[in-house]
Amino acid sequence: MERLEHHASFGGWQSVYRHHSAVLNCAMNVGIYLPPQASNQRCPVLYWLSGLTCTEQNAITKAGLQQHAAKYGLIVVAPDTSPRGEGIVDSEDYDLGMGASFYLNATQPPWAAHYRMYDYVVQELPTWVENNFPATNARSIFGHSMGGHGALVIALRNPGRYRSVSAFAPVVAPSKVPWGQKAFQAYLGDDQLSWQPWDTCALIQSAPERLPLLVDYGDADQFLTTQLRPELLQAACEAANHPLTLRLQPGYDHSYYFISSLMGEHIDWHGAALLD
Repeated sequence: MERLEHHASFGGWQSVYRHHSAVLNCAMNVGIYLPPQASNQRCPVLYWLSGLTCTEQNAITKAGLQQHAAKYGLIVVAPDTSPRGEGIVDSEDYDLGMGASFYLNATQPPWAAHYRMYDYVVQELPTWVENNFPATNARSIFGHSMGGHGALVIALRNPGRYRSVSAFAPVVAPSKVPWGQKAFQAYLGDDQLSWQPWDTCALIQSAPERLPLLVDYGDADQFLTTQLRPELLQAACEAANHPLTLRLQPGYDHSYYFISSLMGEHIDWHGAALLD
């Protein structure tokens, strides 16, 4: 692996590494925050998944996560949002292709050759982190928008693997909104039954683990009623009696101003679970 950046931050180190992913068959950039506690002990790991058009840079430069992670002694891992590079298929549309993986395993050509972000985040990335950094196998996961979708789906599909999960403005019913329908049709094909394992609201119905969900939206989010549909998550959780803390935050939009304002509360949520 190659270290691309290295910055002192709140007593720890914010770095960016590049490593080869066998699952994605390309090089991947990953932001790694090592808190000060990592200098003399192994630390639990909090995974962050970013949204459409983002890279590993968005969270590490805009979210203000380092000061809160340092408080609890958490390693924070922020991967890029998709495979990238020469030979990786892409689209001219911002919501498909590079930067728009939707954290699933594509089954349709030409996407299936590289777009397997689910396997990367669930298996390959944690193995790489735990082999190369002072990390324990205690994990939690959170994310924003498309990444919030990814975090919720990954946690629900892997009972016992994550101590906690949360999301900022997640796409919770991708099968029912334009962003998700476009991506699912391209990556998974026309059979909508194959979409259900990648849809939070569908997964809630039969989730084998009742891992509590913390989900925040801004009531001024321009995508709230068209792409995010939080009322569908609330209804699904009520029907399945799944524990949910769903908050509509007054005045906030879809941006990192929203994320950075509530980052401390989300890391409090994960810190309590990871240090229990």
